[in-house]
Amino acid sequence: MDIRFQHSPAETGGMDTAALRTHFLLQQLMQPGCINLTYSHYDRVIIGGAVPSGSVLTLPLPGELKADYFLERRELGIINVGGSGKVVTDTGSYSLERLECLYLGKGTKDVSFASDDMNAPAMFYLMSAPAHHTYPNRMMTRTEASPVNLGDMSTSNKRTIYKYIHKDGIRSCQLVLGITVLEPGSVWNSVPPHTHTRRMEVYYYFDVHEDHRVMHFMGEPQQTRHLVMANNEAVISPPWSMHFGVGTSSYGFIWGMAGENQEFTDMDPVPVRDIR
Repeated sequence: MDIRFQHSPAETGGMDTAALRTHFLLQQLMQPGCINLTYSHYDRVIIGGAVPSGSVLTLPLPGELKADYFLERRELGIINVGGSGKVVTDTGSYSLERLECLYLGKGTKDVSFASDDMNAPAMFYLMSAPAHHTYPNRMMTRTEASPVNLGDMSTSNKRTIYKYIHKDGIRSCQLVLGITVLEPGSVWNSVPPHTHTRRMEVYYYFDVHEDHRVMHFMGEPQQTRHLVMANNEAVISPPWSMHFGVGTSSYGFIWGMAGENQEFTDMDPVPVRDIR
């Protein structure tokens, strides 16, 4: 498991492109036949990807957790961005189609991942946070996620938001997890930009064509930085950092948060005119 430590605004402001990519960009998440995990010291989340392409994959137990099993003191959100597949636990089996979500609560012991068709494998995006209470395991489809349409074609940000894990959806201790899908011809996400110092956030970009990229903006509003991101890559946003982006074509992304509260609307907007 890769380990990423925290960095202050002052440190981040002095980083060049290579340093920014080393500390905040997560690559190689979705590798056939592997489970890849990264531990971030921002709210102690774990971000990962599982692609069961040849056999069943079992969620490992990294030694850094000092636990008897992965979810002994944690919860886990899972979204499938690939072909249909299954997540099997000690309490039951869950079939996930593309862009469906599963929550596994604290105390779930055995967790494994399988694809229904090895020629079109499932691709499970994983995000885990520490948990102090046990909430029931639950899955949710896109229809059940009460899709919300936002933005406008005139500003190139017409998009649909699917909220899965939040206080009015699938209950959790800390996790907030969902998807944003941009309409064809729209390229901007999360406009107007915002911060929320009460929780960190991770963006995982998918459906980015191999010939295209997403320019992800981060940093303080008057000290912006950016990362050029490809398909199936994720970026860690510190609580003090903005997070928004623009692509060279339309795409989708999974947003995941953990921290002090679960209010989806709890954010501090930054007017576009004030960004430097």
